Amino acid sequence: MFAASGSGSRRDFLQVGAASGLGLSLGGLLRQQAARGDTKSFAHFSGTAQSVIHIWLPGGWAQQETFDPKPLAPLEYRGDMGTIPTSLSGVHFNEKLVQTAQIADRITVVRSMTHGEAAHERGTHNMFTGYRPSPALTFPSFGSVVSHELGPRESLPPYVCLPNLPAPDAGAGYLGSAFGPFTIGADPASPNFTVRDLALPGGVDARRFATRQRLRDIVGRHFQQLEESENLEAMDEFYRRAYDLVSSDRARAAFDIQAESAATRDAYGRNEAGQRMLLARRLVESGVRLVSLNYGGWDMHQKITDGIAKTLPPFDQAYAALIRDLEERGLLDSTLVMVSSEFGRTPKINKDAGRDHWPKVFSILLAGGGVKKGLVYGASDAIAAEPADAPLSVEDLATTVYHCLGIVADKELVAPGNRPVEIVDGGKVRRDLLA
Repeated sequence: MFAASGSGSRRDFLQVGAASGLGLSLGGLLRQQAARGDTKSFAHFSGTAQSVIHIWLPGGWAQQETFDPKPLAPLEYRGDMGTIPTSLSGVHFNEKLVQTAQIADRITVVRSMTHGEAAHERGTHNMFTGYRPSPALTFPSFGSVVSHELGPRESLPPYVCLPNLPAPDAGAGYLGSAFGPFTIGADPASPNFTVRDLALPGGVDARRFATRQRLRDIVGRHFQQLEESENLEAMDEFYRRAYDLVSSDRARAAFDIQAESAATRDAYGRNEAGQRMLLARRLVESGVRLVSLNYGGWDMHQKITDGIAKTLPPFDQAYAALIRDLEERGLLDSTLVMVSSEFGRTPKINKDAGRDHWPKVFSILLAGGGVKKGLVYGASDAIAAEPADAPLSVEDLATTVYHCLGIVADKELVAPGNRPVEIVDGGKVRRDLLA
């Protein structure tokens, strides 16, 4: 539970929510940051992106039926869906990407993403961490590295997942659960959506909450007298900061999607894709550093045309609304929006009218946060089987994302056993992607 929990000799006096099932303690997070010497002000920032929205499409979306259609290929390769022209001359997307086609001049489409992991679990780990899976070490996700390196801002968790952990590999890995994500536990598209993590426990009103805090202070002083430890005095400060989060009007307001106008909620779409992306915008606008959300199921081994026709339009509406909304609010240049999946789909339609796993080449999207606008980066070959130009590796993508955030990707962190491990091993900043 996301809790204000004591040392081994203390009871838990206040539950303040739940975080990804990892036992994340906000007090523990604050203590760990202080223990590693994080007394600097987090207001200083050297990257082009102050926040990231990571939209994860689980299952492996098809490049041919999304952002890299092949209308001149034979039918068994191109599929039976049509294309639509975009705001970029000569560039076409899938026919269902009507809204996104109109804002193509504000995003970057990467058509040459590539790696070698064809299994869901391995591809997911690769794309969330920048590392191929290892039996010896579990690597941290983008969000957990950001949490570790940049810390919280504006009394909000640095790393939030909507509605839950999008994949097991979205966690903290060897950094430890103190740097895991804060999860909301409910879908913002639900009519009765509330954030469990920022609500007081059942039966605890504001007065009782204050009483519990005073009780914890009294017991804390008692243990301090018994143990005569300076560490306990410091711990009180961490608990006070944890209470600040659960009682913060700003934090609760950030998660209050009901505060959005009906017109804005309609523009995003009253569905999972729309309301998750809208809440992500609210969170980064309020100070969360990285929001990761998932949408849909893209593992379409059968009837891919039907699957795309059902799943792609809500994404199209929500994504285009998000980019427009960020731009209108003056947030696009400081917010990096990344859309990714674990891999793409096979060049040829299979016997079940679907496509199978294919990591050799696939598409991702980048926008804002210092990335070029109106760019199609790289290319696949005539049947979307291999990169034909500017292949983009996972390591280079991760290094470039960290660079936008002002994080040096070859910095060494400390894994168990005091083993130094680089945030990303061997990647380089792809400056041709940057504005």
